[in-house]
Order: sequence, then C-alpha cells, then structure tokens
Amino acid sequence: MGALKSVPFVFSAALVLAACQSPAPYSPRDTPSGTGYTDQQLTANRYRITFTGNSATRRETVENYLLLRAAEVTLKADYRYFLFDTRDTKTETTYHSDFVGWPGWRGRGGWYWHNWPGWGGNGEVTTRPSTAYEAFAEIVLLTDEQAKNEPRAVPAADVLDHIGPMARPPQP
Repeated sequence: MGALKSVPFVFSAALVLAACQSPAPYSPRDTPSGTGYTDQQLTANRYRITFTGNSATRRETVENYLLLRAAEVTLKADYRYFLFDTRDTKTETTYHSDFVGWPGWRGRGGWYWHNWPGWGGNGEVTTRPSTAYEAFAEIVLLTDEQAKNEPRAVPAADVLDHIGPMARPPQP
C-alpha cells in the first residue's frame, strides 16, 4: 500500500517538470529523437538540413534555425549563396492527460487502481495538446556566377547577420 501512495507524488512531479520545458537550443541534435539541427551532404553542392524543436519551441523559431543552419553549411563549404530546392515543416501533436483528483481522495487517504478513470472509477481527466515542429530542406549551394542568374539565391552572410544573433546567447 505504501508504494501506491507515492504514485500521486511521482506523477505530479513528472507533470511539473514537463510544464517547465525550455525551447530547444540552437545546437546539433545529440540523439535521434532529440532536438537540434542535422545536416547531410548529398552531392558536392547539395545538402539535407533539419531542425527539430520541442513543444516549447515556436514554429517560427524552428524555421529560422533551419535557415540559419543552411547559411552556416553554405559558408563552411566555401560558397556564399544557396537556394532551397525543397523545404517543409512537419507538425506533430500529442495529447497529454492530467488527473484532477481521485474519487474520495479530498487531499487525504489513499486511492486504489480500481478508481483509475476508465477502470470503473469516476476521477476526472483533463487532456491538453502538445505540438512540436521539425523543419527540413534540401539546399543547393551556388557559385557567385550562378547566384547572379538565380532570383531565389540567398546570401548566407546576410542570414547570419539577421538571424544569427537570435540563436546564440550573449558572450560574457
């Protein structure tokens, strides 16, 4: 019975931690299911770029970080311009349920598994959506000559000047 009494505390602590989530930082993705950017060279002048946020990261931020990473990859490869060949943002919404009390609990005593909502109990459940975004693109790196004739060419240095400061914390 003692183990069952600790379940509400553990469940509540998990909810509090989930509610305190910070937006995904601009950094490399450290795990396959984590947040951050990835890039993969496909040909000599073509890359696949992604940025994955979490539920606290706004869609606009995820898309700006994708643009920023495209500019960084371009400059690192010794090009000055790129263009998006393909680009999209995927939305993933999950639903989380929270208990709003247990039958007969009223702040004291215990609860039993048979009172769990859906198992014969009458506890209330609140469900809330949680949305996360992943932006992805294929970019083509352009020489200066190619960029002159391409109206969609993006100057990588301009992207770094405009978006870069938003992605990095101030230096001490």
